[in-house]
Amino acid sequence: MQARLLLEDGTLFTGKSFGSEGDSVGEVVFNTGITGYQEVLSDPSYCGQIVTMTYPLIGNYGIARDDFEAIRPFIHGFVVRQHETVPSNWRAEYSLDSLLKEYGIIGISDIDTRMLTRRIRHHGVMKGLLTTSNKRVEELLEQLTGSTLMTDQVSRVSTKSVFSAPGTKERVVLVDFGSKSGILRDLTKRGCDVVVVPHDATADQIRRLAPDGILLSNGPGDPKDVPQAVKMIADLLGEFPIFGICLGHQLFALACGADTDKLKFGHRGGNHPVKDLQSNRCYITSQNHGYTVKDDSIAGTELEVTHINNNDSTIEGLKHKKHPAFSVQYHPEAAPGPFDSSYLFDDFISMIRQHKQNNPQLPKQAQISAASKLAALTAGSVTPASKGELHYAKK
Repeated sequence: MQARLLLEDGTLFTGKSFGSEGDSVGEVVFNTGITGYQEVLSDPSYCGQIVTMTYPLIGNYGIARDDFEAIRPFIHGFVVRQHETVPSNWRAEYSLDSLLKEYGIIGISDIDTRMLTRRIRHHGVMKGLLTTSNKRVEELLEQLTGSTLMTDQVSRVSTKSVFSAPGTKERVVLVDFGSKSGILRDLTKRGCDVVVVPHDATADQIRRLAPDGILLSNGPGDPKDVPQAVKMIADLLGEFPIFGICLGHQLFALACGADTDKLKFGHRGGNHPVKDLQSNRCYITSQNHGYTVKDDSIAGTELEVTHINNNDSTIEGLKHKKHPAFSVQYHPEAAPGPFDSSYLFDDFISMIRQHKQNNPQLPKQAQISAASKLAALTAGSVTPASKGELHYAKK
């Protein structure tokens, strides 16, 4: 069956259909990864986007259960040069075509992905319509022009319920803005007691979980579309150690008074060079983002730039000058790799331990006793505020 991809500037690509049928509108982006198409498909950060793979052969090693980065894919379309229908890999459990059909995702192959990528690099990311219909081009362009890109991606991909991955060491509250499974894997591998909360969890709700540290996950879209998260981070800054990844990095910057802006075509791939300004060392990183922290917005804040992108000098890492908090724009939990930056999870845990050492807490019984005395002293003088409960996942 024929499939077509129409860009908002009127450029039309005609190729072969695979996966599901129908129409789908999304922001057309490209990823330069040679491997990892399943991880790309299942990364919630791609919610609302039509993803073009620049590597020409896709589908050759099939789909394996253990390689998913989320419970299901959220992308709005998949564009490849050559779609391999018969995978050759002992780990493969089913094909790429089967996966796309199962989740209603349209795929298109046999188009010039190099031309498409060059167009995006020259003009910037743009809205596109992927379709298997026989409508006239004029009708498709009218349909595309009348559509709008979504702005509620984070609420679509975030968990709706609190759940835990028990561990014996530090308790980390993972705020899920569209978290990849790799983040949870890296934390649990280090023995952390992880509690995952929805994107709209408040500062008070997080406090009641008694965390030792807070991790702000990756996620899709514009960080300015999640203003409640910025407030939550600002409220907790200095109270708990904080580590932000990707969207979490941008939200952390906004909470500290910096600003963000949209990149022309974003950073998406597994080979982006990042320079650590302290050690002068270069790391090869996995990235997937369309927004960046504005360099000139750091002045006047209490943030310090720790990493930059060697390709375009955009900000890749920040730390707070006073409080135990830092963030990176790239993915230290990268799957299928590279793993150069996994040490950042160890740095986060070391920060938590140092913070606890510098801020010793009363024993739990003493805390309960102090809280009871405070409640007795203020009884009748104030009206207790509504706590607002989180919704917990059922076993």
